[in-house]
Amino acid sequence: MGSGFRRTPFSIMIATNALRERIRVLNRNRVFFPILTLSALFLIASFVSPHFLSSANIKNIASQLAIGAILAIGEASVIICGGIDLSVGSVLAIAGCVNAVLMKWYEAPVTLAFAAALLIGCFAGFLNGVIVVKVRIPSFIVTLAMAATARGLTLVITGGKPVSGFAASFRSLAGHLGPIPVLFLIATSLAILWQLVLSYTRFGRHLYATGGNELASRLVGLNVDRVKIIAFTFSGLCAALAGVLLNARLNAAYPTAGEGYELDAIAASVLGGVSFSGGVGSVLGAYLGAIIMTILGNILNILKVAALRLFTNTWPKE
Repeated sequence: MGSGFRRTPFSIMIATNALRERIRVLNRNRVFFPILTLSALFLIASFVSPHFLSSANIKNIASQLAIGAILAIGEASVIICGGIDLSVGSVLAIAGCVNAVLMKWYEAPVTLAFAAALLIGCFAGFLNGVIVVKVRIPSFIVTLAMAATARGLTLVITGGKPVSGFAASFRSLAGHLGPIPVLFLIATSLAILWQLVLSYTRFGRHLYATGGNELASRLVGLNVDRVKIIAFTFSGLCAALAGVLLNARLNAAYPTAGEGYELDAIAASVLGGVSFSGGVGSVLGAYLGAIIMTILGNILNILKVAALRLFTNTWPKE
């Protein structure tokens, strides 16, 4: 008898049960369907076009998805806690333009301009959260008003004109670390870190509990207001980060940047298994949803489908 592994009915049963358990875990996090969809998209795209799996196109996809993925991560956090943020596109624009104006017009250091942009995003998100929990206005209305306010301030700050021509040290954020785009590394690292926070910290458990049943969460003593404010503040932070990275990628800041991005962030979250009812979903699922949307847009670009530019007009392109 050989010493190799023997496939017995018992060993097959153990392997089958392990596979079922893995699928159960994926289903619990609602990422099984996005992974399946993503795999099918890759398979179909590789048959549709021989250029899809080229190294240049894969790098392009990795760079394209970063902005949308970062927005989706913040949006998913708000949706999980039972709210919605319609201001992420406008917050992206105002943070990006403040970042650009400080660097270009006032010759501020890159780090100072970066920090100022992030503070703008955090303040916008914090203000959204405070108004939602203290004034008791639905998040749909509050964030819609914030979107209009931020967009108007962006036009005032820039005079309606783009700001371009940044230092090479700043543009390096959109460069490559070896063969991998830096934007992709930033978005992926953020998704993993925030998913760990939601999965293994008290705040994460409170976020899911708040979205699942806010009244019950209040009755058991959870600080629901604080949880919501943190979620909105984090969404604003993600929007500001996306705005700065978009500046680095385009080497310009546009006052009209981010128009419609909030809808893409919501769509990516829902595609990734985040439920509008709250309390269900994951950041990794939203990240996968952003990848799906980016690949769909990339396929349409490769096929030169002019009439269906839903994604290609929204996500930033090379």
